[in-house]
Amino acid sequence: METKPVYVVSDVHLGGVPPATERAFRRFLDYVAEHASFLLINGDLFDFWFEYRHVIMAEHYRALAKLKDVVEAGVPIAFVGGNHDGWAGPFLRDEIGIALHEGPVELNLGGRRALVAHGDGVGSGDLKYRALKWTIRNRLFTGAFRVIHPDVGTRIAMLASSTEDKAEGGDKRGKNRAAFIRRWAEGELRARPEIDLVLAGHAHVASITEVERGRYYVNSGDWLRTFDYVVLPPGGGPPELRHWPAE
Repeated sequence: METKPVYVVSDVHLGGVPPATERAFRRFLDYVAEHASFLLINGDLFDFWFEYRHVIMAEHYRALAKLKDVVEAGVPIAFVGGNHDGWAGPFLRDEIGIALHEGPVELNLGGRRALVAHGDGVGSGDLKYRALKWTIRNRLFTGAFRVIHPDVGTRIAMLASSTEDKAEGGDKRGKNRAAFIRRWAEGELRARPEIDLVLAGHAHVASITEVERGRYYVNSGDWLRTFDYVVLPPGGGPPELRHWPAE
């Protein structure tokens, strides 16, 4: 039986947060390398990530090196793309060693069967966003975007980002988004008794809800204000919501 827990984190938004937040996250990765059996990153690790064929975004090199250290320490990492970083590819997979997934996806996490989704576009609502997501993820769009100079592409993406508003508490739709994702998760748990957990992010509101006895919906919050992460203890104990200390 595995003696170390699984760690879950989402919505760190590296590149859109202060340098102190990235330093704190790198310390968190050092801790994970020593104390975790597995790390799940459930979307929006980066405020913007797009893999060009020969260019890697310079501002992320120290975080990428830490992720590589975690893998080399023997801790597998799974990454489910979010709405800010759903264009992961060969560099993260082959050079860093991260297993890439497009959610919703079922994963075995410490003996638990988990349904994992970042949370963007889940359920049957938000048709405008679902159409946008389909557009920006298809091969024609990504091929055209790849032709744009990386400096220009990054500038466009950062202008479209609302991370700064969320960090300042201006994300007024967050609670509505959190409620929508929770309803979707509860529906999945009730409809699929073989699933032990539903894990999501995206809402920027951390929560753990026991939907049925021993079966949970978990939202891993964010690193914009509260530096949230979730621990799944070995042996199947209840999920634990924790907060990494800021500087």
